[in-house]
Amino acid sequence: MMARMEITQHIAAVQRDGEMLAAAAARAGLDATIPSCPSWQVKDLLRHISYVHRWAAGYVVEQRTERLRGRPSESELLAGGPPDAELMDWFLAGHAALVDALRTADPAMTCWTFLDAPSSLAFWARRQAHETGIHRADAELAGGDTTPFPADFAADGIDELIMGFFGGDAAALSPEQREGERQSLLVNATDVGTAWWLELTADGTSAVSVRRGAGPATCTLAGPASGLYLLLWNRAQQPATGVQVSGDSAVLESWRNGMRVTWA
Repeated sequence: MMARMEITQHIAAVQRDGEMLAAAAARAGLDATIPSCPSWQVKDLLRHISYVHRWAAGYVVEQRTERLRGRPSESELLAGGPPDAELMDWFLAGHAALVDALRTADPAMTCWTFLDAPSSLAFWARRQAHETGIHRADAELAGGDTTPFPADFAADGIDELIMGFFGGDAAALSPEQREGERQSLLVNATDVGTAWWLELTADGTSAVSVRRGAGPATCTLAGPASGLYLLLWNRAQQPATGVQVSGDSAVLESWRNGMRVTWA
């Protein structure tokens, strides 16, 4: 069973990867295209993540117990915010405010969340750590290669993705969606000794069930947690660094083409 990261570790990751994101964005320049998000330039990434940081901090600081309605569309979000020349300072201010909100929050406070977690604060610290980390990778890809993630952090992110996001999707499938042929995907993070197994629909785009642990699979991904983390979040080109794919690689392609994360 994998060890759970502490809230303080997640908050430290929010700070670390936010600072790395800013540095990568400055190196690449605001007009650089992001290969992992081809419709975005670096300035779009900064507007997006700045909004998310402020959105998340609001739940923690104000202890909102219900989801806010009327969030802007992506196009509205990318058209908003300050002028380009002020974007970096705006990002840095929002990032610092989020880190401060997480660090100073009462561990017993409650607010709206959307994945299972030991506490509201644990949820938001973890979610924003991985939101910031994955977008740090985007900023780095705009100018070159990504910096590998610490293995324990990457494994935690894989666990959130599979057991959190797609575990929730699996629970929500209708009986009709559960019928038919199955495929399976085994994700084996060899450097931390942790594996996850997913049973997928025949087209490989929806999880029927998920669990921690190994098992026979239609397709197996094995390698360092950082490479798997980036690959599963579609932030790595194939072959991902150090990741071996065995079995039916079409299952992985279905995942990469069809899986979508919705976080609100």
